[in-house]
This record gives sequence, structure tokens and C-alpha cells, in this order.
Amino acid sequence: MMKTLFLQPPSFEGFDGGAGSRYQARREIRSFWFPTWLAQPAALVEGSRLIDAPPAELTLDDVLPLAKDYELVVMHTSTPSFANDVKVAQAMKDKNPKLKIGFVGAKVAVEPEQSLAAAPVLDFVARNEFDFTIKEIAEGKDWATIDGMSYRDADAKIVHNRERATLEDMDLLPFVTDVYARDLKIEDYFIGYLMHPYISIYTGRGCKSHCTFCLWPQTVGGHKYRVRSVEHVVAEIKAAKERWPHVREFFFDDDTFTDNLPRAEAIAKELGKLGVVWSCNAKANVPRKTLEVLKANGLRLLLVGYESGNQQILHNIKKGMLIDVAKRFTKDCHELGIKIHGTFILGLPGESTETIQETIKFATEINPHTIQVSLAAPYPGTFLYKQAVENGWLDIKHAELIDENGIQIAPLHYPHLSHEEIFASVEVFYKKFYFRTGKIASIVNEMIRSPQMMKRRLREGVEFFHFLRERELAG
Repeated sequence: MMKTLFLQPPSFEGFDGGAGSRYQARREIRSFWFPTWLAQPAALVEGSRLIDAPPAELTLDDVLPLAKDYELVVMHTSTPSFANDVKVAQAMKDKNPKLKIGFVGAKVAVEPEQSLAAAPVLDFVARNEFDFTIKEIAEGKDWATIDGMSYRDADAKIVHNRERATLEDMDLLPFVTDVYARDLKIEDYFIGYLMHPYISIYTGRGCKSHCTFCLWPQTVGGHKYRVRSVEHVVAEIKAAKERWPHVREFFFDDDTFTDNLPRAEAIAKELGKLGVVWSCNAKANVPRKTLEVLKANGLRLLLVGYESGNQQILHNIKKGMLIDVAKRFTKDCHELGIKIHGTFILGLPGESTETIQETIKFATEINPHTIQVSLAAPYPGTFLYKQAVENGWLDIKHAELIDENGIQIAPLHYPHLSHEEIFASVEVFYKKFYFRTGKIASIVNEMIRSPQMMKRRLREGVEFFHFLRERELAG
């Protein structure tokens, strides 16, 4: 087994580009997802180490000395972080010319040829679902025999091996929490709407929905929801609870945990026996009877992608969601005491100044506990990217999706709606949602009831206003 380092490279200060982040960018408040997509192959490679530089506040100078200690470095990359990640790879190769360096992630999964051509420092990339591809590379197998791999041969020619078969038996994957315990400090990970400290894992991969903008199902996970057994999931949560009794919340980061309602209920009932608090990603169509079961067994919060308050835009992006159903679902959650973190996207196809106002009005009416407002991001490999290129909505100047400080930009523009108008609408959205008397009173009440929440919300408030100031300067 090659001595292997799994690395989430140093980047912009506060940059959440981790292998669990769905939008690689700096957030409104300091946020870091666990690097689950790197931890999973790390769990398969005996004697490996995982370093997640941004949340650990490690710089390139901190990481570079490690280059001489390893034979293989596997780095997670993304479209926004690719240029920076290549620079880190080059610096490590300069320290140790014998080092083999490979990239994984959606960026190289859909653009293996372009990625290798653009980065001569790379020895290989692992495409699609890369867990066992990396394991076989670390085991020293002949590269020509490893499915799912693209690499440079002895003549520097780029070679693409055949695709790796999709993993169906998800119980073959070892617990990622073992790697968390070995290599990470869980207190380094913050998400504004989750209790701290938290732990996030996947209980399955893939999503039945066909949202045109969503990166993972279109590049790595696929549209079939492949799941771990209930027993496998519960065993990992039980072990994690015993290992970290101070963890306040477990989050299931499956694209849509509620895609399989009977399974969701079965897991919930087992979690109820363990007495854990948990949250998950959900679509805004979960029936009330299922919500009742989940809530009775420890569910605290649902992360819900509403995206837009305009029905035509939802049709345009193949969301498969009806506004009226979403309103009923949200009302049910409010009545049952289930908190919602609602996510919205501005700048999707069909957006206009009128639809932006319609979405803001929709958000204030349904009133989720907290919100996240993102800018439509056409990642390569998605239908939205194809649309944007074909229709001239995306230009090269905005193709990296972030600015020089790691802040998300508005990459799309339309004949009737400019980059600048879409970018500015994010701040308007946040202010109109949060600067309401009722919402302010709700936040203050939450702070009064919990000294820990008081400290946290004050910190987040400072970070939020600083973020808005940086956006104003960027705009």
C-alpha cells in the first residue's frame, strides 16, 4: 500500500470548498462541511491520512513539508478551486518530484482530458465514483487495469480507462466517522443552521430528481438513489454517539434523504431509540404522516431546496415541485415544530426583476427558520451549463464562479437581466427576509433562551455584515 495523503488544499481564508460542499465558495458566515467525499476513500486505504486545510487554518507553508513523507497525494478539486489546487499540487511536486498526484471531484469527472491537459503536474484523475479507483491506485495496481482512471502514460500521453461500474452495495463502504476521529477535529466544522458541534455523513448516493443545476447527481452520484442498509447507518451513528457524546446533531447529507420514505421512517425509528438529534436534506413534498414519524424520533431540521417562488422557473429547471405543495409542506413543518433551512437560487433560466421579487415574497410568506441565497452556478457537466453555453448566458470572464477572494459571483446573465442586477439581488433578498420585525423578534428570543446561541448569533451577525460589505465592494 502506497503511503497516501488525502488533501483538501489550502485556499482562500474561510473558503468552504470541501469535498462535502455543494457550492464551493466563501459563505455569508463561517461554514465548513465535513470532507466526506475524501474521507470515504481514505477509510479504504490503510495507513492513509486526511488533511482538510481550510477549516484547520493550514496554509501552503504548513502543508508543503508533508510532500516528502508520502508517495501518493489525492486532492479534491472543483471548478471554482481548480486553478488554486493546481498551484498547490505543483508546489508539492517541486518538494518531492517522485510524488504521484491525482485529483478527484466532479470537475475532473466530467472534464478529465481538459483537466490533465491544463495541469501537467497531475499524474492522473479519478472519474465519477472514485472510492475504489483510489484504493486500487494506492495498492500499486497497474494503472492500465484500473477502471475509472485517466492518466499520463510513460510517453506523457493521456489515457482514459473504461468507466468503473456504479457501486450498488453501499454497505461495502467503511464508516467515514472512523477517519473523522483519526484525522479531523470535529469542532472545526460549523454550519449556521446546525447545532455545534455536528457530524455529517451520507446514508446513500444519487437523487431521483433531475434538477438542471444540481452538480452531484449529474456528475458523480447518478439519478438512482443507492443506499446503505438501515442497520449499517444506525451502527455508524451509534458508534459516533459513543465516540463523541458532546455532538449535538447528526446531519444526513444525501442529496434527498426523503427520496425513500419507508427507509427514512425506518432509520428515524432506530435513531429515536438512540435518543439522537438529527437533520437531513429533503424535498418540499414530504407527506405530513411521514413528517410526524420523523419528528417523533429526533428530527430537528430539514434543509429544503425551494430555489424559486415562481412556478415557471421551477418547471424550467425540472425541479418537479409545485408551489402549492411546497406551501402545504412548510405549513405542516411549522405546525409540527420542525425547523426549516430554506435554500434559494437567483439567476436561474426565466429569472427577471419581477420573479426575483416574487421569490422574496414567497420566502417571507412561508417563513423558514433560516435561509441561504445562492447565485445560479452552471457547473460543467450539468444541463444548466450546456444551456448557458448554447444560449450565450455564460461568458468566459465569469466561468470560474467565484471572484479573487473566493466570493460567489453571478456567472449567468440574460438579455433582460445583467450580472450586476442578479448579484445585487442577493443582498436585497437577505435584508428583506431577515430585517423584518417578526424575524428579528424570533432571533432575539432564540438568543435570550440560550447563552450559547446568543454568543453564536452575535458572531454570525458580525460575519454576515462583513460579508455584505465585501459583496458591496466586489459589486
